[in-house]
Amino acid sequence: MIDWIKNYWRILWRPSKHFSLAFLTVGGFIAGIVFWGGFNTGLELTNTEKFCISCHEMRDNVYQELRGTIHFNNRSGVRATCPDCHVPHEWTDKIARKMQASKEVWGKIFGTINTREKFENKRRELAEHEWKRLKSNDSLECRNCHNFDYMDFTKQGQRAVNQHSTALASGEKTCIDCHKGIAHELPDMAGVEGW
Repeated sequence: MIDWIKNYWRILWRPSKHFSLAFLTVGGFIAGIVFWGGFNTGLELTNTEKFCISCHEMRDNVYQELRGTIHFNNRSGVRATCPDCHVPHEWTDKIARKMQASKEVWGKIFGTINTREKFENKRRELAEHEWKRLKSNDSLECRNCHNFDYMDFTKQGQRAVNQHSTALASGEKTCIDCHKGIAHELPDMAGVEGW
């Protein structure tokens, strides 16, 4: 068995005398397609609400909060899922976000938010990370559904019209500046300016 492995290893690292360049090129192309298909399938499987709430930390905490909001149940029948708000739609932005989210797996592995009490103790820190991310990308995920150019100011309240027509239009603010807590409960905001 060991001789077979050594022999196979030598074949892999020596120039080919058994296979043509065309065979190697076509084989590499097919292997690339298989890799890309597997990678993309895995990426899409992790980009579903079912995947997001497969761990009890999300299912029992933030998902339950989402269920009581307009983003989950509304008169139009349009429902936002976890990836709609937390994962960009464009491929390169999505890959960057998935890489960021991979470090969040540590919370699952080490149990930093595995109980309601632990989650509540970290809620503000987690929320601030998400708010900072949304602020830095100009609320990209919000804008995937809520396009400023198509807002009908005649159907908004006066306060919303004032904010949307000045602060947002000037670029001074972004969606998350005013809409914190729109889909999840706010953490304890004691000591935060403006609350």
